[in-house]
Amino acid sequence: MLAVVGTVPDTDFPLTAGEVRLAGDKLLVKDRIVEINRGTPALLAAAWKTGEFFGGWPVFAFLVGDTGLGRGSRQLYEYLTKNLVRQSPGLITFHYLQPDVDWHNKVLFSVDEMPVRPTLIADAGFMYAAKMSGLAAHYDLFTPDIGELAFLADETAPHPFYTRGFILHEDNKTKDLIARAYANDNAAKYLLVKGQPDMIADRDKTIASIGRPIVPAMEAIGGTGDSLTGLVAALIYSGLAIEDAAALAAQANRMAGELAGLTPASQISDLIHRIPAALAELLAEERYAKK
Repeated sequence: MLAVVGTVPDTDFPLTAGEVRLAGDKLLVKDRIVEINRGTPALLAAAWKTGEFFGGWPVFAFLVGDTGLGRGSRQLYEYLTKNLVRQSPGLITFHYLQPDVDWHNKVLFSVDEMPVRPTLIADAGFMYAAKMSGLAAHYDLFTPDIGELAFLADETAPHPFYTRGFILHEDNKTKDLIARAYANDNAAKYLLVKGQPDMIADRDKTIASIGRPIVPAMEAIGGTGDSLTGLVAALIYSGLAIEDAAALAAQANRMAGELAGLTPASQISDLIHRIPAALAELLAEERYAKK
């Protein structure tokens, strides 16, 4: 089972755990309808659409409403510590949650109790908590954008708000920030850095740099980074090695945007619905064929 943990920006949305289904531009979680404009719902929709391409598999969501105050996140953290072992998914993607080091550690301890260790991916708020806890190396993949990477690279920052200015300076190159994050043990085994280009790296090297196709409108549409994280999670779950899944996901996300003919007025759902077509085209190429 592929699981995704995150929040929706609605304080009235109750803690909900269940399989998801994409119906048009709506995400269905149990009996609840969720808009997929951006954030964790967009990630879930991309993961589900990718799974559909491969014949389908269960995508399980752990969701709660939280607009940034943290109450919903704490409720979900507590739920996870009590229920993750019972669910025992094969891959977990942790996404938007209010960073809380103590709760993060409790969740990670619950993961350690599973009979088979799942693949662990972290993005957004949960990635912040992973870095702040000093346990980043326990994760298989982080998917930061360049600003989030700067936080990972700053060994002294206790919170993204306190990332030092010189690290955020435009003259700092992505490769330098990646090296610095690894030097301070603040990165997962692999990084997929979202940007122009998208870069895949591990502690030793830059594995791939994906800059094409260039779709300028993707910069103006919320959720394109979330769709990329959903794509890579599902591709890893399909059986691809992490570095291969990351490279394919970065290219497929861009190609889906190109196939959708995105404009600044487009919605992330326009890209998500083109994921199967992008994957079909890319997987027909010899370089992406499974060895």
